[in-house]
Amino acid sequence: MSVIYLLLSLSILVAVIFFVAFIFAVKNGQYDDSYTPSVRMLFEDELVKEKPKTLKKSKLTNQE
Repeated sequence: MSVIYLLLSLSILVAVIFFVAFIFAVKNGQYDDSYTPSVRMLFEDELVKEKPKTLKKSKLTNQE
C-alpha cells in the first residue's frame, strides 16, 4: 500500500513540474505565432460559392 502512495505522490509532483514548465513557456512567448501574420496577405480569402445558374423558361417548360 505504501508503494501506491509513493507512486501517486511522484506522479503528482511530475504533473506539477510539467504544468509549471508549460506556464513558464506560455508567459515567455514560446507559443506566439510570429510567422503567420507576415504571410497572411498571401493566403486566399474564404471561398465564395458561385450562385447556380438559373435555367431559362424554355428549358423549364415542356415544349411540344
